Amino acid sequence: MIRALTRLLPAVATLVLLGACATGAAPAPDAAADGGGATLSVVTLNIYHDRDGWERRRPLVIEGLRALRPDVIGLQEVLQHGTLRNQAADIADALGYDFHFVSTAPEGEVERYGNAILTRHPILERSERRLRPLEDSRTVAHVRIAFDGRPIDIYDTHLHHTAEGGAMRAEQLADVLAHIDGNDDGTPMVLMGDFNAGAGSPELQRLAGRYVDAFGSTHPGDDVTTLNPHYFPDRHERIDHVFVPGDRFEVLESRRVLDRPDADGIWPSDHFGILARLRLSPAR
Repeated sequence: MIRALTRLLPAVATLVLLGACATGAAPAPDAAADGGGATLSVVTLNIYHDRDGWERRRPLVIEGLRALRPDVIGLQEVLQHGTLRNQAADIADALGYDFHFVSTAPEGEVERYGNAILTRHPILERSERRLRPLEDSRTVAHVRIAFDGRPIDIYDTHLHHTAEGGAMRAEQLADVLAHIDGNDDGTPMVLMGDFNAGAGSPELQRLAGRYVDAFGSTHPGDDVTTLNPHYFPDRHERIDHVFVPGDRFEVLESRRVLDRPDADGIWPSDHFGILARLRLSPAR
């Protein structure tokens, strides 16, 4: 198990940067219509690495995200190899975002595969953790960003994929929560990604009571899928999620995004994205 935590700014510089964000150094967050707290928008999307013509899908992903302009983007199935630039770096540069990419493959290797977090706000800290069993090559990525004069922790993960792998997903989720708890100092946090299981599945029960399922809380009883039927004609499941602590955020909106093909029938990915718009509770 590997846990690396890199503090990019000393304490004084962090406080200065947080103050600068409140006075316009970073893009101003949206104000809630009723005068409440600042509104954070996040999107999670599995980009299907380089399968099925990435060169045709790439502009659909980039332009779809550009139109949404979320504060934070969580990407899964991010790939780089000898003839493919790191997809997170490529998308981040196109959007003007900073990014943090994690992989079980060591830095410096030509081929790396993993998860990434993109943000248009300053990154104060970043960390990562490999999830057990290590041979499954799963990780959780983490950044702490400066938003509305306050820090917010963002976590992005991708759990095991097989139908019979519920026990493995439960073990991996336990590692994700251990990483969250290890960084917890009271900072508000968001957990998102491709969990390869429904929000109410047995392997995700450790999230129940601790976090709110953003989409489920705004669409109770809705039977929707985040698996693109073009690629998964026999599976109808919502396995991509955004989870938040209910005492730190109010879910204002959540919806499916990047879920339409272009005029030529090209889809952005084999998954649909999930967007959540969250109102940050007043500072404690």
